[in-house]
Amino acid sequence: MSKRVNRLPVVTYRTGLSRSTIYLYMSKGIFPASISLGSRAIGWLESDIDEWLEQRISASKAANNE
Repeated sequence: MSKRVNRLPVVTYRTGLSRSTIYLYMSKGIFPASISLGSRAIGWLESDIDEWLEQRISASKAANNE
């Protein structure tokens, strides 16, 4: 399991989601929660983002096959 932490610019780039969409999805529980890196810094575990992306890809492929 990767322990690399990605900050928001990397997460937005990798997912294609905007900052506001990421926070909206987090509040709805459909995006991985961020982790605190300090008093004013957060990030996301790269492994959590990878897993979320794989789930989205699988769901998309399943929907296209129906």
